[in-house]
Amino acid sequence: MTLHTCLNYGGNCRQAFEFYQQHLGGKITIMMSHADSPALNQLPPEQQHFIVHARMTLGGTELLANDVPPERFQPMRSAYLSLTVDSIAEAERIYALLSDGGQIFMPLAENFFAHRFAMLRDSFGTSWMLIHPRAQA
Repeated sequence: MTLHTCLNYGGNCRQAFEFYQQHLGGKITIMMSHADSPALNQLPPEQQHFIVHARMTLGGTELLANDVPPERFQPMRSAYLSLTVDSIAEAERIYALLSDGGQIFMPLAENFFAHRFAMLRDSFGTSWMLIHPRAQA
């Protein structure tokens, strides 16, 4: 049995995965649009570029994703992708990238369990927890 996280996007799945690949070190392994599938004729022309199936390895896990019609899309709620990084500098770099155009729920700051911790939603609608943890005693 394998558990995967599958993200829905409102027409910008390709842009989100390309952004994560470029800036977070992910690797896209599959990116298939409706135009590449037998379902091509079942969609209006403005949605034929939508992604029907995408896969990415990122941070030791595999993410799945697809586009949904924009009127059905809602940003992630009550669930976060939690990204653990190895340095304060890396936390600050990624925070700057993911928060640009997004929504900050908890700004990047030091706290009792982490050198840096933040909670935010990026401009693609994906919610993130970003952490550079303190060493455990």
